[in-house]
Amino acid sequence: MRDRTVGLLVSVELLMSLGFGATATTLGWQGYSRAHDPLVLGLIGLAEFIPAVVLALPAGHAADSHDRRRVTALGLAVVAAAAVALAIDAGRGDTAVWPLYVLAFVIGIGNAYSAPAVGPLLAAGVSQAMLARAVAVLMSVMQAAMIAGPAVAGLLQVVGAPVPYAFAAVCAVLAMVMVMLVPKAIGRAHVAEQEASLSDALAGVRFIFDTPALLGAISLDLMAVLFGGATALLPVFSQTILHVGAFGNGLLRAAPGIGAVVVGSVLSGRPLKRRVGRTLLVVVALYGAFTIVFGFSTSFALSMVALAALAGADMVSMSIRGTLAPLLTAPALRGRVGAVERVFIGASNELGAFESGVAAALIGAVPAVVLGGAASIVVALVWAWKFPALRRIDRFEDIDTPAVPPAVGLQPAAEGRRVGA
Repeated sequence: MRDRTVGLLVSVELLMSLGFGATATTLGWQGYSRAHDPLVLGLIGLAEFIPAVVLALPAGHAADSHDRRRVTALGLAVVAAAAVALAIDAGRGDTAVWPLYVLAFVIGIGNAYSAPAVGPLLAAGVSQAMLARAVAVLMSVMQAAMIAGPAVAGLLQVVGAPVPYAFAAVCAVLAMVMVMLVPKAIGRAHVAEQEASLSDALAGVRFIFDTPALLGAISLDLMAVLFGGATALLPVFSQTILHVGAFGNGLLRAAPGIGAVVVGSVLSGRPLKRRVGRTLLVVVALYGAFTIVFGFSTSFALSMVALAALAGADMVSMSIRGTLAPLLTAPALRGRVGAVERVFIGASNELGAFESGVAAALIGAVPAVVLGGAASIVVALVWAWKFPALRRIDRFEDIDTPAVPPAVGLQPAAEGRRVGA
């Protein structure tokens, strides 16, 4: 944190995550209060998710073609404007639901542009030796903010319905200021002005599929979270299995964040040194194992520990993937690859919650969670077999980052192929 660039980007992530947590919590609360229909919650999430998919290619291209500070600031400006509009709508006492859908969609547009540019800024601003530690700090701060953001929103709603949105708008504006304080040289590092074309926009997708270690790391997270979405069923476990009520449900909801923050703090001080690829596969299997423990548990204390442990394992996975992705990616393609990765991650969370809900409706909550955890273990074993390049990665320092000029698009240097092949 003594490094100015790291401090600024961590502050940006903190403010973005605080604002996102506050906005998502308030949107859900007001949407359900206005319609009294659980479907509204899913539609609000869908409205935010659609822009991430539709705009992944143009947003990634923008992050690789322009000053990444300005791309991030532009996305944050859109988020701030939407938050102000939500505050005005709430202040007027509106009871219609459609404005929430529209403005959630606008927020999704802003996030689609701001999120993919932050990772490449961090990768350009720190040395390869420091990157793993910096990513761990960034992930820890993000998790802590995702715990604090909803809590802050709940407190601010007591003051008045528009206040949480005003808080989110302030967070977005402050994040804009922070990101523009990052040195210009870092914002423009590995950026090449070029006309937008479909081929250039698709370069990130092609690069991921042409680099097996990178494809393995990203798809591993997608599949594991897709099958292991236990947290989506916490209300069911709280009411029908553990019998702990609303307060207990809140504690269960906080447990994963606590586990992630603790493990992330340890990683920021003691980053992984050896056997990075194998560790990634092991922690995904552990994620599945702790999910099974949670599924079978009838003890509130054991369930809390299992949730914290599975989130801790997931934090190790996120930290490794967050470090591997920029190291395995040509600097000129990091924005496009980051945008595609964000879609993978977002899809895993959304689809994982959907899969868990459908499975619970068909076979019950406990079998759904247990089978999901077992599937995550199977995924780790299959990926260890199918992606030997990922399994063999030992130290971050040994990775030769490929150098791909934007004009070439997708012909990684021989050094990059040696690690990703």
